Amino acid sequence: MGQTEKWLLDHFADGIIPPFSFVYDDKKSFDFLKEWQFHHESKELEDSKTEHIFSYTDPETKFCVCFICEVFSDFPVVEWLITFENKGINDTPIIENIQAIDAVWDFNQGGEVVLHRALGSSASRSDFAPVDEVLRPNTEINLAPVGGRSSNTTVFPFINIKAPAEGLVIAVGWSGQWAMSIVKNSESSIKIRAGMELTHLKLHKNEKIRTPRIMLMSWNGNDRMLGHNMLRQFILKHHTPQKDGKPITAPLAASGGPACQAPLAGFEEYNQATVHNQLALAERYRQFGLDAEYFWIDAGWFEGRWANGVGNWFPRKDGFPDGLRPVSDGLEKLNFKFLLWFEPERVFQDTWLDREHPDWILRLPDNPNGLLDLGNPEALHWLTEHISGMIESEGIDLYRQDFNMDPLPFWRANDKPDRQGISEIRHIEGLYYFWDELLKRHPGLIIDNCASGGRRIDLETTSRSIPLWRTDYQYFEPNGYQCHTYGLNFYLPTTSTGNGYPDKYQFRSSINSGVVLGWNLYLPDFPVEQARDLIAEFKRIRPLFYGDYYPLTPHNTGDDVWMAYQFHRKDMEQGMAMVFRRQENRNRLMNISFCGLHPNRQYEVTIEDTGVKQIITGEKLSKGIDVTIENAPGSLLITYVGD
Repeated sequence: MGQTEKWLLDHFADGIIPPFSFVYDDKKSFDFLKEWQFHHESKELEDSKTEHIFSYTDPETKFCVCFICEVFSDFPVVEWLITFENKGINDTPIIENIQAIDAVWDFNQGGEVVLHRALGSSASRSDFAPVDEVLRPNTEINLAPVGGRSSNTTVFPFINIKAPAEGLVIAVGWSGQWAMSIVKNSESSIKIRAGMELTHLKLHKNEKIRTPRIMLMSWNGNDRMLGHNMLRQFILKHHTPQKDGKPITAPLAASGGPACQAPLAGFEEYNQATVHNQLALAERYRQFGLDAEYFWIDAGWFEGRWANGVGNWFPRKDGFPDGLRPVSDGLEKLNFKFLLWFEPERVFQDTWLDREHPDWILRLPDNPNGLLDLGNPEALHWLTEHISGMIESEGIDLYRQDFNMDPLPFWRANDKPDRQGISEIRHIEGLYYFWDELLKRHPGLIIDNCASGGRRIDLETTSRSIPLWRTDYQYFEPNGYQCHTYGLNFYLPTTSTGNGYPDKYQFRSSINSGVVLGWNLYLPDFPVEQARDLIAEFKRIRPLFYGDYYPLTPHNTGDDVWMAYQFHRKDMEQGMAMVFRRQENRNRLMNISFCGLHPNRQYEVTIEDTGVKQIITGEKLSKGIDVTIENAPGSLLITYVGD
């Protein structure tokens, strides 16, 4: 039995206080829950999991709290969510301050404890930047996103707590306004509390709600990267959409977007896009021998155009008189799959949804944007049927969902005093239902999770989608993109962003496991051969992004530094380092120490830019080798294969 499973089972028995809490009728659950009727059942699930269900029922009111937990046999992981259900005949008393986890975690020895986390996305160069905080005794660290999107601005809902010789990874699955507090409450233990930021509500007869999902992963060792890399592999296997038993490959997509300002490209987002000019651009990709996999049409294809047409989910007659099917059929002939943008949760004033179904929209005074209430069953049903129907009728292979507003003020304003939190709960439950239905109805569909970039990334969204445009930071700026790759890869192996021109430095700065080509193929001097070479290079190294990750330099947003990071596939005994010398750096030489290698194994190391190959031992690579970049800005791709 692993440490996490033992911890779980130690906290669940008749008469034992469980590792969550809430206040019920002004009484703390710690004081009464162990007196309620307790029931435990378990069963083996597929995919290396055992499910445990622990339930607590008030014998008088029939109010039931159910702790639904999964224990993984292939990783030291336990995760859960909690449901609250009113099985009685009357409304419940007020349920408030629901904490999906409220527990102490004991480490094996005392000493310094460091919380490693990341910022969220705010469309800045510092998006996903690492944050390292020493936990001081009895000093509380509080984490919460901004505005109701789970990775917006201040936090990223994955953390790694490093203690002497061991650690604990915690992840939150809630695509709304979660909150967490962490306190070092003794020399060798921490107290963790996490849940929705605000709950103060009663439940009606037969009503049921859920809480955020919580994941705990224990790990052993002195290097924090052991925990991060274990998390990456766990996410890949258990919280990444799968195809044929393997995690989906992030796509190489071609776009007629911001870098393409020629008349046929469909710039101004895609407000001037037509069947003709989009297929003309796709044909140009093929004529140039540029082997992209998806063709991407973003905002502007719908009636009313971007940005004020959201709520009109019907193709523009002036650009797509027969709908989008001629586009997808034409793309299929060119061996492209079709990616299409939507933003269904935001509804602009006087659009079709706003006019025809005003009762489905949550509003705020003097705000032209409304929020489609996914907690409204009729609205959720319409959205599911309409988007699912479009995926089928228009031939959409990759459904891109954006979300360019903060929903929290709408939820809070819609709640009654005795139902605070219910609008958020119902909306998030509706979002998960909607995505799950799309995936169930359309096998092979991929969902792209965008929310003004990467502002809604969490354990639940990663299970259903991948972020293909991870930040709205200044489009295609390479040094910022390096910073984002550096920070995100501590936690997630599958992300993507855009590239505006096939320059080697810019392109390598943009790629992760996926990339979006926003190339202007109508430039008279467009470097076709270089573009082909970069696509081939990306496809060759793309599998390496799914391995272990190691930062090789400190994180730095400045323009006068080197930045480098490494990806290592233990199963293939291959890897690579991507090394960047930024434009204001004056040092042509840098020493790079590789990680994760066997000291006695020999590796064939290739400097891809020069073709120079060397046989070097893992021990020497780990101690460091000198690399040179003569001109700034400049980059090196170093690959290696073990014997």
